[in-house]
Amino acid sequence: MADPHAATTTGRLTPGIRILLAVLGAMGLTIIVVQTFNLSLFGVLPLLANRYYYCIIGVFLAAAFLINPARAGRRTPVSLFDLVLSAASLGVAGYLAYHAEMIITQGWEVVAPAQAAIVSGLLVLLSLEAVRRTAGSLLMVICTIFAAYPLFAEIMPAFLWGPSFNLSETVSAHAMGMESIIGIPLRVVADTLVGFIIFGSVLAGMGGGQFFMDLSMALMGRKRGGAAKVAVLSSGLFGSLSGSVISNVLTTGRLTIPAMQKAGYPAQYAAGAEACASTGGTLMPPVMGAVAFIMASFLDVPYTTIMVSALVPALLYYLALLLQVDLYAARNGLEGQPDAQQLSMSSVLALGWHHLASLLALIAMLFIFSPSKAAYYATALMLMLAFLRHRKFPKPDAIMALLQDVTGNIAHLVATLCGIGMVVGSLAITGVGSAFSRELIQYGGENIPLLLILGAITSFVLGMGMTVSACYIFLATLLAPALVDLGLDPIGSHLFVLYWGMLSYITPPVALAAITAAQISGASGMRAGFTSMRLGATLFVLPFVFVYEPALLLNGPTLTIFAAVGTAVLALTLISCAFEAYLYGIGRVGRAARVALFVAGGLLLVPDRAVEGTGMIVLAATVLALWLSGGRPGADPLQPIAKMEDL
Repeated sequence: MADPHAATTTGRLTPGIRILLAVLGAMGLTIIVVQTFNLSLFGVLPLLANRYYYCIIGVFLAAAFLINPARAGRRTPVSLFDLVLSAASLGVAGYLAYHAEMIITQGWEVVAPAQAAIVSGLLVLLSLEAVRRTAGSLLMVICTIFAAYPLFAEIMPAFLWGPSFNLSETVSAHAMGMESIIGIPLRVVADTLVGFIIFGSVLAGMGGGQFFMDLSMALMGRKRGGAAKVAVLSSGLFGSLSGSVISNVLTTGRLTIPAMQKAGYPAQYAAGAEACASTGGTLMPPVMGAVAFIMASFLDVPYTTIMVSALVPALLYYLALLLQVDLYAARNGLEGQPDAQQLSMSSVLALGWHHLASLLALIAMLFIFSPSKAAYYATALMLMLAFLRHRKFPKPDAIMALLQDVTGNIAHLVATLCGIGMVVGSLAITGVGSAFSRELIQYGGENIPLLLILGAITSFVLGMGMTVSACYIFLATLLAPALVDLGLDPIGSHLFVLYWGMLSYITPPVALAAITAAQISGASGMRAGFTSMRLGATLFVLPFVFVYEPALLLNGPTLTIFAAVGTAVLALTLISCAFEAYLYGIGRVGRAARVALFVAGGLLLVPDRAVEGTGMIVLAATVLALWLSGGRPGADPLQPIAKMEDL
């Protein structure tokens, strides 16, 4: 798992600060591992639940202030102010951890002693500053408004009304209650996600990213448009483990984007393809980033249930990407990569089989053990296999780099989720969250399509200013319950919010993933953004489809699932052909045919047998018309014959 903060930490951390970070990281990881496996250590560990969370907050908030500068993008050395904030984080969290039992038994989150209320206020302020440093000023402002909401909830109109609290009660509820700073998002990180962060960091540090790149090259590199197919596969594989869109673009994109440009793809197309592939990695099992684990906690279902349900939509998304880059290559005569001739599947697996074995073991262990333990077991297996493969232990420098990487990633999540937790906490303690869902249903008149459209727009807009986790958590509290109350599939409703929240990464005006990729390719950020928006158009459509068709979430009879998946594959193939103006078995097609193919594909995506039948009629009529008009395989001597097996 690449460190997303490397740009700011380079030149910022002196050797002394690096040692301090290593000490903080080692302390935090020791506490987490001992707590996860319920071990006894020095008669102190394991800890009372809320004491454990305060320890994690203290250690990793302290690390966040050391890693992240006060001004984004500045590589300024760690200042005295940073050290003061870091020490304050340890002190404040230490105080709350020391009094953890009294917080529970004496109800301090409701009525707190003056000293505890002051300390709680300090934790709120530290959390807001931490979220500003890690996720930006806009999210900090949003978190601040919601954190203060209980102070004036009583004067808000209609469904925004709630009981008001004074300042002491508000900060005490945020800092010492179990629904705010130490609510579900933070608990998921502390209880489950750290093991996956360690797994991803170890995999990347041992060359797993290069292995997945080579594996993709051996599979697809020699095929038509191989450079783009390698980008799609490698970014999807690595992104499913890293969980970070921008980190994925910066890691795999530096290799795949120049290769695509060399193969003949325009700069904006190369940037758009990489942006879409990296964005989809966060939706691809087995890991899917922090959001999937938070989703499992919100829905109170095993993580494997989320993982299985999310598989088909993610595969359909990547299928559409592969189809489009292949069709573009067919239309423009782009060949495979000459470099791929040097790689064979056997040679790639011989060098990196332990990476693949570790990933497969992780997937299997998720169905056997709890997710929190499975990741640690898989990491231990990976280290053991690596030793058998290389017959040597890692060097101290590599261990220090790995520890810093893990510490940085956990610190980023903890710092961000402490702020986001107060958004959920305010909605919970005032009761506005449930009231909003009820009002939304009443306003929509139980009109499901209207609610979905409103939810899609809201998710997209919030996704522009929030991290994916923040956007999902916010809407999972407000919108998803309304969709579930109307009878929609619970997992489908939550995935709907997640998918639309992700769209801002590839859609202008924000299109952060596309703009990041454009910086590598040299293309215009906006041109890359509009290209990625077209290539990732599946993300706009799929959420509406799987909400209405639970079979795509592998929920239903086997025959129904096969029929739904097969229909979706055909529909996405037709839509991809329409976008790229090239039909398999026919060749280039004109504007009228593209419109007809798009209509046929759109009709096939509607989960209604009569509508699907109409789509098949439109498809048959279009193909017949193209054939009779002379559009037949090989008719255009300038283009190769497009065959599905060329994928």
